[in-house]
Amino acid sequence: MPSRKILTSASLSIWMLSPGPLLVFFSLCLCVSGYSERDRAVDLMSKYPLVDGHNDLALQLRILHNNRLSQVDLHKVSKVATDINRLKEGHVQTQMFSVYVMCGAQQKDAVRLTLEQIDVVRRMCTEYQDFELATTVQDLKNSEMRRKIACLIGIEGGHSIDSSLPALRMFYQLGVRSMSLTHTCNTPWAESSSKLYDVFQRQNNSLTDFGKEVVHEMNRLGMIVDLSHTSWDTARAVLKHSEAPVIFSHSSSYTVCNHERNVPDWLLEELKNNRGLIMVNLHSKFVSCRDEANVSHVADHFDHIKRVIGAESIGIGGDFDGAVSFPQGLEDVSKYPALIQELLNRNWTEGELADVLRRNFLRVFEEVEKVRDKLSSKHPSEVHIALEEVQNPCRLVLRRPDHKILTAELKTSSRAEHGSAGLPILATFFLLSSLFLIE
Repeated sequence: MPSRKILTSASLSIWMLSPGPLLVFFSLCLCVSGYSERDRAVDLMSKYPLVDGHNDLALQLRILHNNRLSQVDLHKVSKVATDINRLKEGHVQTQMFSVYVMCGAQQKDAVRLTLEQIDVVRRMCTEYQDFELATTVQDLKNSEMRRKIACLIGIEGGHSIDSSLPALRMFYQLGVRSMSLTHTCNTPWAESSSKLYDVFQRQNNSLTDFGKEVVHEMNRLGMIVDLSHTSWDTARAVLKHSEAPVIFSHSSSYTVCNHERNVPDWLLEELKNNRGLIMVNLHSKFVSCRDEANVSHVADHFDHIKRVIGAESIGIGGDFDGAVSFPQGLEDVSKYPALIQELLNRNWTEGELADVLRRNFLRVFEEVEKVRDKLSSKHPSEVHIALEEVQNPCRLVLRRPDHKILTAELKTSSRAEHGSAGLPILATFFLLSSLFLIE
């Protein structure tokens, strides 16, 4: 009778220590138990729910519904990639909602339009019980404990403040906690990565003196400086001058996809020195440099950035409802677990992913608040931008009226239009007007 090989406990131990059989053994265990990588990703996101750095739902509410929230149920919204049900399914616990107005509003009604976008975000985040408006790190932690979705407000594009530090401060009072310095247009004080608009062109001055004042005032307020959409030179200048960590709220790796909106390795190194954060964008064009992409393309950006500066400098900024095309399998905010599953398959540790999902952003926001506290004794900046830098004919320069000029104009116009009989009435009108203008 042929001899049989008996698997002793010692030989079993040797077999189990080799990596190949060990992997097979654990795979079999997973199959038997029914616990998949998808389950592991969902469990991890349940423990460390996502902070998403950028979402443009508010823009779509304006485009599709003219900001009439009464026309929609935010639990389930058609023609968009974001609603409450899908945010919950995607384990998004904190969402930075962009209040964005197009560059065409610069030098026109950008401030008013931005106020209207702040209004719609504040309304949706206070009228729906699933949301909570957040303005501090502690608010984010409290919302997590209450199982609420925290809403942060971020301005997308420095043209929204119309080159006014008082306007910046008032936006902060309304709850704005981040601002990207540009969008697809230059401002009078910062340079965009885009050449779409031929405005405020400067040579070798990507961040002007007033731009540095904007950065310092954001540091003093405790508002996060966002470098997505800025030129590389502007980003480098900001990293040199900011006292607080900064973020790229929705940008990816230029080495993986050489799109102008992405960040080169040398700039990533400077971001790491700043203790800042790059929140990877999911837009297909920024991920694969094509209109089509998949989850693997996105994960390539995470892998490369981790190799360059480490997982502690990475977050996620989906750009849903702002961009037009997204990778297969990541079509809306409910699909985030698919990305985490892919990264787990690529041997990212749970600690690294906990940082990416949540802890990195909380750390940056906390450090921004510490800088704010350190600068609390400083008075608000009273720097005004020079009129020749703004080049805005709509800016009114407030002056006391010159009564001699007013009287001369009054006489001329009254003779031509009203005759001498109307002069006393008009003179009285201008006299009363001038009295109201006296400080």
